[in-house]
Amino acid sequence: MALELLPPQVFKVSGSDLDDPAFSQRFAGCIALAARQGARPIVVHGGGKELTALLGILQIESKFVDGLRVTDARARDAALMVLSGLANKRLVVAFIAAGLDALGVSGLDAGLVRVSPVSDALGYVGKPVGVRANLLRAWFEAGIVPVIAPMSLGDDGEIYNVNADHVAGAVAAAVDASMLTFVTNVPGVLDGSKMLFPHLSAAEAEALIRNGVITGGMVPKVRTALEALEAGVQRVRITDLDGVGTGGGTVFTASTFITGVTP
Repeated sequence: MALELLPPQVFKVSGSDLDDPAFSQRFAGCIALAARQGARPIVVHGGGKELTALLGILQIESKFVDGLRVTDARARDAALMVLSGLANKRLVVAFIAAGLDALGVSGLDAGLVRVSPVSDALGYVGKPVGVRANLLRAWFEAGIVPVIAPMSLGDDGEIYNVNADHVAGAVAAAVDASMLTFVTNVPGVLDGSKMLFPHLSAAEAEALIRNGVITGGMVPKVRTALEALEAGVQRVRITDLDGVGTGGGTVFTASTFITGVTP
């Protein structure tokens, strides 16, 4: 009996985790298991930690505005080296070792992700305005796992550094992914008793932020999930590596679940 193929899923993983070989191996194993069960994964990754280290070596100051790295031409070229080079290929190697046909690309290759500049103040920082979904479908329908670095192509022909979360959201919306999963260092959104919320609507998540239940570093994670919903993704999940394997985490949708949260 032929394996029933499921809708594509997009996984975004932070580059700060991928410099740990053990993490990369475990993550690759989880994705390989999902693929054997019929999933068609697409992976988008970051690499900010190693980029900051390289910029330090090059004596280029790291500046951020609203969480986005200010990127001049020198910083942009350094990002290209780290994200499309070391970070991307190291993850590809881990996937191949796990038995996957992984293809390492960036948003630049074949004009996969097109972007426009965010602002003059940020320099070479782009926001996605188009994704070649047909190319991604051709790859995953052939059993290939695209591993995407977020460097992307502007309509002006320039290379842009792009927030990996934003690329993941654009890719997930373009291919009608059944789920976009942000792989983090936390199991999901927890209540005051440290119990996991398995489901939250956008309105419920906003209420938890207003009421101070969601605080600290979880706030930007949740905001990123809500931005992906606004981009057209149907379901977004925040989870840790264990949750990737078990299907755990907090799932966000535009619809309302009965969670006891008052929007």
